[in-house]
Amino acid sequence: MSALLATISYPPIPIFEIGPLRLSLHGLMAALGFLLGAMIATREIRRRGFDAVKFQSCLTWALIGALLGARYLTAPAQLMAGASFLQVLNPIGGNFSIMGGFIGGIAGGLFKARQYKLPAWPLLDAASFGLALGTVVGRVGDLAIVEHLGRATTAWFGYGIRPGYDVAPQHDALECTVAGPDGFCGIYHHVALYDLLGAAVLLGVLFFLSRKMKLHYGQLFAVWMGWYGLQRFLLDHLRYGMGDAVIGQYTWNQLTGLAAFVAAVILFWWLGRNKKIVSAEHDRDLYGALPPPTAVATG
Repeated sequence: MSALLATISYPPIPIFEIGPLRLSLHGLMAALGFLLGAMIATREIRRRGFDAVKFQSCLTWALIGALLGARYLTAPAQLMAGASFLQVLNPIGGNFSIMGGFIGGIAGGLFKARQYKLPAWPLLDAASFGLALGTVVGRVGDLAIVEHLGRATTAWFGYGIRPGYDVAPQHDALECTVAGPDGFCGIYHHVALYDLLGAAVLLGVLFFLSRKMKLHYGQLFAVWMGWYGLQRFLLDHLRYGMGDAVIGQYTWNQLTGLAAFVAAVILFWWLGRNKKIVSAEHDRDLYGALPPPTAVATG
C-alpha cells in the first residue's frame, strides 16, 4: 500500500551534450551553489565592514581547496579497499566527498586569509551562511540526475525508479526494463533530498542565531559544523552499501561527519570561554572592521 502512495518519481535529467561538451546538472548546480554561497557570505562580510575584495580573493583559494579536498579525502578508504596508489592519485577517478570539499575549501580560504591578515573567526562565521546555501543549491543537481539514493524503503516519500529511467551511473544496478507489481523497479530513500531539506533548515537557524542571539566569535561556524556533521552521520546510515567509500561498517562521510560534530561541540564550548560576543563595536575594536558605507544624500 505504501509503495502505491509513493509520489516522488520523475525522469532523471542525464548528462547532455552541447557540441564537444558533456554537461551534467550535478556539476552545474555544484558550481552555482559555490557562486551563490560566495555571494551571501560576501554580503555578510560587507555588512559587517570587513574587506570584501580580499575575502573574495580568499574564495578563489577556497575553490581550489574544495576541489582537492573533495577528491582526496576518500583516499584512505580507497587504499584500504585495495586501490593502487596511482589509482588513488587520479584526480578525476574514484569517489568525491562533499565533506572533503568543505574541509579543503575552508583550509584553502583560511590559508589566503592569513596572508591578508584577515580575522579568521568573523570570516568563518560569514562563510557558514554560504556553506549552508551552497549545500542546498548543490543538492538540486543530485536530485536532477538522481544520485545519492539510499537503501530500499516502503516509505511514501521514497523515490520510485520506473522502467527506462536513467539514474546516476552510481545506481545503474537499480534500473530495470520491467516494473514490479507496484509499477516501479524499486523505491529508495532519497538521501540527497533529505540533505537538502536539512541544510535549508540549518540556513534558517544560522540567520536566526546571528540576528537574535548573543553568540561569541566563531560559534556560528561551530553550529554549522556540528549540525551538518551530525546530519551527514545520521543520513549516511541509509547510504551504506550504495557505492560510497566505506571504512568498516561506516561510510567515509559518516566518520568525517561524526568527527566534525564532536570537534564542533568542543569548539563551541572553547569559543564561549575565550572569545568576545559578536558586536559591531568588537568588530571594529578587535578586528579593525570599518563602518559599511552609507548612502550620501543629494538635493
